Formats: sequence, C-alpha cells, structure tokens
Amino acid sequence: MAPWLCSISAAAQRLLGSPKPRARDVAAAARFYSKDNEGSWFGSLSVHKVDPWKDAHSTLLSKTETSNLYKIQFHNVKPECLDAYNSLTEAVLPKLHLDENYPCLLVGNWNTWYGEQDQAVHLWRFSGGYPALMDCMNKLKSNKEYLEFRKEWSQMLLSRRNQMLLEFSFWNEPQPIAGPNIYELRTYKLKPGTMIEWGNNWARAIKYRQENQEAVGDFFSQIGELYVVHHLWAYKDLQSREETRNAAWRKRGWDGNIYYTVPLVQHMESRIMIPLKISPLQ
Repeated sequence: MAPWLCSISAAAQRLLGSPKPRARDVAAAARFYSKDNEGSWFGSLSVHKVDPWKDAHSTLLSKTETSNLYKIQFHNVKPECLDAYNSLTEAVLPKLHLDENYPCLLVGNWNTWYGEQDQAVHLWRFSGGYPALMDCMNKLKSNKEYLEFRKEWSQMLLSRRNQMLLEFSFWNEPQPIAGPNIYELRTYKLKPGTMIEWGNNWARAIKYRQENQEAVGDFFSQIGELYVVHHLWAYKDLQSREETRNAAWRKRGWDGNIYYTVPLVQHMESRIMIPLKISPLQ
C-alpha cells in the first residue's frame, strides 16, 4: 500500500475477517425489516396544532405513543482513509444492529456525495429512550471488538460530532426502502423559540410531499446543538429529486407553508448522501 494511504492494523484485519452473520442474526434482521414495513408510511399521520405554553417542546412536538430516541453521528474522515473507514464500518456495525442484547438499530449509514466531503453519517434508533441509550453505552464499554473498532477509526478521523434527536409527531419513523436511492439531509438551524411554529407549519406542509414516498424522517435536536431540525428525503437520482421538488411547488398551498417557515431559519444546509452496503435505507 502506498505510504500516503491509510494502513489497517492486525486488529482491524481481524474485524474485517469476521465470519458472516449466523442464522439467528439473519432472522433478527428479518424481524426488523418486517416490523418496520407494517402499514403505510403515513397511515398514522395526524395533523394537530400544539399549544406552545403548556409543556416542553420535546413533549409537545414528539410522538407520545413511542419513546424512540435517535443519535446522528457526523464523522469527517481523512480523505486517504475513507475506503478503510467504510470497510471497518461494514464489518462491525451490522453486528450491533443484529444483536438483540443491544437496544439499538442502525437506521442509515451514508457517505456524503455533495456537501461536506469525505464525511460519514450514521443514524441510530434507541427503542426505549434514554434508558436504552445508557444500557447500550454501558454494554459497549466491555465489547472488545467494538473497542478495537473505535480505536482503529479514531485514527482515521479529522473530527466528529453527534446529536440526540426526537421525531416530530406528524412524521412516521424511517423505514427500509428498496434502492438504489440517494438521500438528502436538509438541516435547519432555527431561531430560538420558533420550534413550535416550525412544527405547526410542517404538520400542514408534509401532506404535499407524500406522493412519491420521498419523506423518510424528520427530527429535532435534544442534546448537542439545539434548535436544529433535520429533514431526510429519498430520491432515485438527482433528476428525480428535481422533478419531485418542482411538482411540490405546483401544488396550491405548499408555497404558503414554506413562506411562513423561511423567517424562522437562521442557517440551512443540504447534503446529498449515498448509502453504504450495510445501510437498511438503500
């Protein structure tokens, strides 16, 4: 290997040489996909206006029938290490996803295509809220394979950050999608105090973006940088993205909802992402 490329240690080679998932792991994966595909994406959609004076934003805006908590991770990888990083990710993360002893599921795993370059994005779901998150973290402290994995990829990173997220109540949780697709993560930094108004407007606006099932997930931050919203969209390709977005603007009412949300935004950015082979969202 050329000296400027990332080298992989013996420990990493053992991770990459790990055996294929056993039958029980495949069965676990099948259970995950089947339960997530029950019903329509928007079968339980209910649009309601919330009162900003009665409770915390997290209680008013998030789902009450579930206690899912999400973690999104942004890893900025050394350019020469991206292939090695992806290989390690594909060797280790599916095992956590399939192991029923860990209360976490890998929702999506991507590399940024347009936007910030040489970046990996991981989205995890913890069914059971903060107790599930802490249970998973405590178990990982004694998982030797995962600790080796972290040691390896930490040497490949320039920087990393994460956020804890909740789902908006008017948007169903992300579901596995037949691919190949590209994904757009649109991130909005809102003015403090405007989250309720944002939620009320998007509870109405989402009905204009359901025809092609492009709406994958919608989240707001709880820990990390606050007043941040992430919209996750799926498209077959860039041309499909253009056509789908233009079609929304031709629908009466969409422009009005967007008009009222623009003054709430301090900053926004868009990433076009490509899923890795291990990502349930293809």
